[in-house]
Amino acid sequence: MTTAPGPAPVTQHGPRHPLDPEPTRSTKARAVFALGLIGALTGLFVGGVVPSTIALQLARQARREAYASGGFLTGGDRLRRGEWLAWTGLVLTAVAVVAAVVIGVVRLAEAPFGHDYAPNVD
Repeated sequence: MTTAPGPAPVTQHGPRHPLDPEPTRSTKARAVFALGLIGALTGLFVGGVVPSTIALQLARQARREAYASGGFLTGGDRLRRGEWLAWTGLVLTAVAVVAAVVIGVVRLAEAPFGHDYAPNVD
């Protein structure tokens, strides 16, 4: 099959049906972005786990609703950025927990073992 050279013909769609809803921004996408941002900002303080987890759960619901709406819910870019920020918050939290565990183990290893008695005690 070959195509003719030149620009592709533009098809004219008929007028929209009056009962079609207007495309609107998804409010869940906005919430995912806000929670992902909070999770990324507080990730190193281990407080980012809760907003990041909620953001990822809301993102799943928002994707389902956007798919079911047939294109009348917008905000996919905000949803993707919110998911990335939420994952960043979870990674920062994991880094903070691992660093705290390593510091704790090193300090425990440097602590003296047993009691430190005076030199004249048997």
